[in-house]
Amino acid sequence: GGWDADGKGPCVWDTFTHQGGERVFKNQTGDVACGSYTLWEEDLKCIKQLGLTHYRFSLSWSRLLPDGTTGFINQKDIDYYNKIIDDLLINGVTTIVPFYHFDLPQTLEDQGGWLSETIIEFFDKYAQFCFSTFEWITINETNLFALLAYDFGIFPPGVPHFGTGGYQAAHNLIKAQARSWYSYDSLIKVQKDIVSLALFYAWEKPADPDSATDQEASRRAIAFHLDFFAKPIFIDGDYPEVVKTQVASMSKKQGYPSSRLPEFTEEEKRMIKGTADFFAVQCYMSRLVRHKENKKGELGFLQDVKIEIFPDPSWEFIDWLYAVLWGICKILKHITVTRNNPVIYITESGFPQGDPESLDDTQCWEYFKQTFQELFK
Repeated sequence: GGWDADGKGPCVWDTFTHQGGERVFKNQTGDVACGSYTLWEEDLKCIKQLGLTHYRFSLSWSRLLPDGTTGFINQKDIDYYNKIIDDLLINGVTTIVPFYHFDLPQTLEDQGGWLSETIIEFFDKYAQFCFSTFEWITINETNLFALLAYDFGIFPPGVPHFGTGGYQAAHNLIKAQARSWYSYDSLIKVQKDIVSLALFYAWEKPADPDSATDQEASRRAIAFHLDFFAKPIFIDGDYPEVVKTQVASMSKKQGYPSSRLPEFTEEEKRMIKGTADFFAVQCYMSRLVRHKENKKGELGFLQDVKIEIFPDPSWEFIDWLYAVLWGICKILKHITVTRNNPVIYITESGFPQGDPESLDDTQCWEYFKQTFQELFK
């Protein structure tokens, strides 16, 4: 809510949804949405009644810096966010706050957005401002955002760049994360273990567990979806080998003079390695993966991975719940074993339901109950 209130500048989602054309379900916008901008006092009452110990909300880049730069800082909205944080701290609630959640200021998208390396400097300035004012997860769901916005084109700016845009945006997102981490480390140095980026992940298992090609496809899916970001940041500053060889091989077949996946320099690898203090993972589902050969040499992320991803059509709620719980445990084990046993926070989780859903939501209650039980195990 409050999309143009108190000096907020337009972001890419404002532009995207106001253009209509069924880009969003029923042409809905975020102008009002759940109205949290004006209903904070009611939200706080709910938080206290529930006895929450942690609360997550996201900052809006275009609300704090309306044109995306520190040339004009919107004090009204600094006060707004500070009130939320202060109210939570007074009530013993820890805040977990991403400061980039897909809402790039439109002025910066007009200059190339995440496809342009100039965004790294803009993001670093914004990060320094946030570090000195609040505390943080840096970028929310980098892997999902890069694909949906710049490869598939179903997030703003809404222009697909199949097979190239997602990789370029992801490359810049990783470098922006690293730059902002060093800014925090060198400029603030107040507290460690508060800086990360959040990765969306669904555990992807072979559609046919007896098929060697489906098993290999599942491993590729993990490498492209999770390890693509996790390996550079948590291990050695570079992409997984299977990702590099897969994209390079397909690029060569398509007549490109070099791989469509950008390369990190040795200096960039050293800079990127170790630039997160914890692992923030977001899980909503498990999915089935099947090998799918790219016989026509088509451009696209899934075509590079040579996979087809889909839910099990037979899943009802109980089966679906089991699949999610099974997937969360698999994800946590994979991260622990392959990423040097980092501190892990699950920063989003849930499951899809019909709309509207009853407030007496026994399925949601059961989901969280069983999730906690599995995590304790």
